Amino acid sequence: MKTEILKLLRETDGYVSGQQISGKFGVSRTAVWKVIRQLQDEGYQVEAVRNKGYRIVDSPDVITGEELASLMKTRWAGRNILYYDVADSTNLRVKQAGDEGAPHGTLAVADMQSAGRGRRGRSWESPAGSSIYMSLLLRPNIAPNKASMLTLVMALSTVEGIRQCLETTEQARGNRFLERIPELQIKWPNDIIINGRKLAGILTEMSTQIDYINHITVGVGINVNMSKFPSELVETATSLRLECGHVVRRAPLIAAVMERFEENYEIFLKTEDLTGLTDRYSALLVNRDRDVLVMESGGEYRAHALGIASTGELIVQREDGTVEKIYAGEVSVRGVYGYI
Repeated sequence: MKTEILKLLRETDGYVSGQQISGKFGVSRTAVWKVIRQLQDEGYQVEAVRNKGYRIVDSPDVITGEELASLMKTRWAGRNILYYDVADSTNLRVKQAGDEGAPHGTLAVADMQSAGRGRRGRSWESPAGSSIYMSLLLRPNIAPNKASMLTLVMALSTVEGIRQCLETTEQARGNRFLERIPELQIKWPNDIIINGRKLAGILTEMSTQIDYINHITVGVGINVNMSKFPSELVETATSLRLECGHVVRRAPLIAAVMERFEENYEIFLKTEDLTGLTDRYSALLVNRDRDVLVMESGGEYRAHALGIASTGELIVQREDGTVEKIYAGEVSVRGVYGYI
């Protein structure tokens, strides 16, 4: 009931009386009052005025299951929420849920991870109360060799969701020209970049038979309100708080990413490739029209990045003029003179 009352308070312009709430949900006014007190204890600023009722004034930066559910506007993405104060890894939690029959669109969210992982087995810094650690379960009816494209779909959706959330936040703060919103870019295939530093990463994993996908897990880690980083990450990592100059609420950001992913995923399914998303992704690609180092198991070589193919590969031109496609699972790409 807390989710429903929280959603009603958010969607109502003005006050909602205790009688209206109790009548709508078929509970006593005492039960309503207890929920309001719980919300206040959790940090929500809920104003109670005699003969008027209740009005939500402000919300804290919390990512409880009730908070997330009250904000979701999707049809399926993030509608079934698994929330953890602490999890080893949201990817592991969603994979287990998938094996146990959890539905398409199940979202695992943790306030803290004890064993967060990035691409190629790298650790992901996962302190409590400051960032987003989430993983989405998908059950697409596509061939296994097409699953890697979902990393790019999520990268695009994450950028668009962050921007959508920040625009809403800045407008609410009265910043008409949105001058505080930093430029967001994608470092192919799975990193979100601001001012040359990593803001977010994406890890896609798959459970499959020879020619059939059981389920796919798409994990997302976003540095939201971290104010400092370990010395080894200071030059390469950043957070929304550092770039925007203020705390960013995580739950609305999660909801915005889910909203954008649901739409982009359905565009992807129409052609089972990135045809309908390529232009938007390429416009955000920090590697585009830049020299890069392509690092393979047998060495590395310098090339010029041209963009992405409709099937998700990075198209590069070698120094001898040869044009080829680079597959994300086989190589890494970084800038000639640094991280990007």
